[in-house]
Amino acid sequence: MIGVFIAYLVVLLVIVAYSARRSKTNTDFVLGGKKINGFSLALSERATGESAWLLLGLTGHAYAEGLSSIWVAIGCVSGIFFIWAFMAEPLRKFTEKYQALTVPGLFSKRFPGNEKAFGMISSAIIIIFFLLYIAAQFSGAGKIFHDTFGLSPLWGMLIGSLLVTVYTMLGGFITVVATDAFQAILMVVTCVVLPIIAFFVAAHHNVDIAAAISSSSFTTPINASAGTSIGALLILNGLSWAFGYTGQPQLLTRMMALKNKSDRRTAQWVAVIWTSLAYAGAFLIGLIGYELVKAGALGEVSAKLAADAEKIMPVMVMSLFTPILAGILLSGAVSAMMSTASSQLMVCSSSMSEDLYEPMAKRKISQKRMLRLNKILTLAVGFVAFLLAISMEDTVYGLVSYAWSGIGASFGPAIVLLLFWKKLSRAGVFASLIGGTLSAIIWKTFLVSSTGISERLSSYVIAFALAILFSIIYPEKK
Repeated sequence: MIGVFIAYLVVLLVIVAYSARRSKTNTDFVLGGKKINGFSLALSERATGESAWLLLGLTGHAYAEGLSSIWVAIGCVSGIFFIWAFMAEPLRKFTEKYQALTVPGLFSKRFPGNEKAFGMISSAIIIIFFLLYIAAQFSGAGKIFHDTFGLSPLWGMLIGSLLVTVYTMLGGFITVVATDAFQAILMVVTCVVLPIIAFFVAAHHNVDIAAAISSSSFTTPINASAGTSIGALLILNGLSWAFGYTGQPQLLTRMMALKNKSDRRTAQWVAVIWTSLAYAGAFLIGLIGYELVKAGALGEVSAKLAADAEKIMPVMVMSLFTPILAGILLSGAVSAMMSTASSQLMVCSSSMSEDLYEPMAKRKISQKRMLRLNKILTLAVGFVAFLLAISMEDTVYGLVSYAWSGIGASFGPAIVLLLFWKKLSRAGVFASLIGGTLSAIIWKTFLVSSTGISERLSSYVIAFALAILFSIIYPEKK
């Protein structure tokens, strides 16, 4: 199995070495210089969008919550379909018109005169929440390496963070997309193959998966206390994952990088097919895994999974497959972490350089100097995220949910209104950015427990309302 994983790393390094040669300018490093086809961008967007969250977070959530976790999956799939069906083409045209390189740059180009303010606020938001998001990926790497090779979580996080940070620094956006495309294929193979094999194992142990699933509840978690009635709230909180997709810079930059309408159509279909297969598979991994553990088909792992349900996927792989196949499938899990972390490193570093440093510089900065600055910032962000990963104890699901809420609520309403509402003003953009950030932090800290409403739902609704309200009160001068 170690040999298979080493082979995976060798393939990854070959892709990095080849693709890094195409990244010659700062524009190439930040947004690919319009050199990437729609097929690769779609695979990159999907690999980036799902991360360790899909193969550890969602599988663990389905294992712990049962059929009721389907609302989380439906929410995510709905959000993915929406951004590709309705936002991708307007975003591509908007980027082409204003020649922006980043999502915050869209605001600066559309509302000139506030570049410094947009840059400072956007960079602060991205740094705060993306450091948590990247830390979640490094934490996921620690779990995978620990359960696979017996390494300590610390060493697992160190190896994962080093790999991602170094190859992102070498080639930037072009390298990230190239490695993402390869990793997206591994991820979807894992999501398709694992539940199929698990079905056969279940049948061998006389576990009726269909009957077990049909007896579960769509609105009540497996371990909920008797008489618990949380159906409507559970459904709303699960579906609220959809909102966050409209404001994730690491996903939207793939749409900004599309060359033309034809590439957008290709990318849309690739994204839809990949999403359907991957989410169905991840959801089934958690459900089938629960039944296999209950039947004793995976050995004595109940205690381990009781402490951390997010280990169900690596436990199933190690229990059900030969070392070679296990190595291939677990490489898919590592890919999930690496693809997202690399993209988020790119967004963090490019936001600090393009949206914060450049607007505040007193003279024009050369492409060569900006390229060097981006690489240094990539290393710095990776190092800080690693320190966060080893000091935080939240689950991958919990960390991603919080970061997703903050980023989605801050940028989502502003981006949607920028594309579809002509009356959006710069005051409305500021209201979305600031209101989304503060409401996510305040709601998560003080109100989630008492209301039962997730910060994903509440903060997005608040930010959207504030963006409209401030645009009406403070419209743009004609």
